[in-house]
Amino acid sequence: MVFSSTRTGRPQLYRKRTSGDGVEEALTAAHGASTDWSSDGRFIVYQASDPKTGFDLWAVSLSGDGKPFPVARTEHGEREGRFSPDVRWVAYDSTESGRRETWIQPFPPTGSKWQISTGGGVSPQWRRDGQELFYVAADGTLTAVPIKLAATPQWGSPQPLFQTMYRGGVYAIYAVSRDGQRFLVGVPPGVEDVTPITVVVNWAAALQK
Repeated sequence: MVFSSTRTGRPQLYRKRTSGDGVEEALTAAHGASTDWSSDGRFIVYQASDPKTGFDLWAVSLSGDGKPFPVARTEHGEREGRFSPDVRWVAYDSTESGRRETWIQPFPPTGSKWQISTGGGVSPQWRRDGQELFYVAADGTLTAVPIKLAATPQWGSPQPLFQTMYRGGVYAIYAVSRDGQRFLVGVPPGVEDVTPITVVVNWAAALQK
């Protein structure tokens, strides 16, 4: 497993065996917080802050020399990098357009990039087959975009799925099933407009009374 720890004063990446054997190993000397692990187990993408460029995305190889390299490093804030299932693309959010939107670019980076969302977009997630991209719009709507990954990617119109409790570009915590049909969404603390769910058990017996 890979995790971030602030034991040195700022977030830093560490790796440890899930069996508990061995000691924790610092992945990089640089500070940063992990955002995703590639499906082939070869790369970690993480975000780190810089006084000059703000938040940037970096990657580190777990099988190579372990030297981090930039994935998206501009004067705009790039965060929440997510590898596509085939590890040939990275989705992330950036303020390049003036507000946080979801973008994609090839991995390793080539300099090309495409803005996918138009109504605000944070916390991108890929469907397991790479043919759909999810994100949370500025108004909190969890949104899906059909996408075809090629040398020049093509994508369809954003499709609103359902409303979440996240607003105004707050990071959304959610997980997507392999087929993209089910979602597990975290609820931010202090949210007041959450409707509680009532579960009735043994309801058939109650109908007989």
